[in-house]
Amino acid sequence: MSGRALDFSLYLITDRHALPPGRSLEDAVRAACQGGVNAVQLREKDLSARALYPLACRLRELTAHWGARLFVNDRIDLALAVEADGVHLGGHSLPIAVARQLLGPERLIGVSTHHRDEIAAAAQAGADFVTFGPVFPTPSKAVFGPPQGLDALRDACRDAPLPVFALGGITAATTPQVLASGAQGVALIRAVLAAADPTCAARRFARQ
Repeated sequence: MSGRALDFSLYLITDRHALPPGRSLEDAVRAACQGGVNAVQLREKDLSARALYPLACRLRELTAHWGARLFVNDRIDLALAVEADGVHLGGHSLPIAVARQLLGPERLIGVSTHHRDEIAAAAQAGADFVTFGPVFPTPSKAVFGPPQGLDALRDACRDAPLPVFALGGITAATTPQVLASGAQGVALIRAVLAAADPTCAARRFARQ
C-alpha cells in the first residue's frame, strides 16, 4: 500500500479525437500545462506502440518543461522507454503488483476505479492513486454505466487509503463540490482538450 503524497491535482487525460480541427495534441497539452495542468496521461488506445513512442517522447519533453507529471496508459514498456513518471492501469491491464515489479518503487501507478471496494484493492496491490467515476454524465464514460453522482464520490473518498481523482463530466462550476467531497483533484478530457482556449480552460480548474 502506497503512502506517498502526490504533487498534482489537475490530471489531463489525452484523447486526440476530442481536439478541434487543426489543433495538434502537442499544442493542446502545451496550452493545458501553461494553464496549470500538472499531470498528463497519454491515452491513445488506437495507436500502435510504434506510433505512440514518438508522441510519448514529445509529451515527456513538454511535461518536463512545465514541471508536470507524465503517465502512459497501460503501456509499461513505453513508460520505461520515455522515462515517464508512471503508468495508469485499467481493468484489462497487467495486475498492479506485476506493474510495480516492472516499474520499481519510484514510479507512480494510477488505477481506474468505479467502486469504493476497488480503491481498497488497488491500494493493497501497490497503486499510488486512483480515478473514480463517472461522477457526472459524459459520453466518453457512458460504457461504464450511469453517472455515480457526488454521494458515491463522497462515499468513495471517505477513509480512502489512496488519493482519489474524480472523473467524468466535471466542469469548473462543479469542481468545488467535487473537492468538498474529498477528492484530491479532478481528471479531465474534453473540458480542456475540446475548449476553444485550453490554457484558459485549464486555468479555470486550477484556480479552484
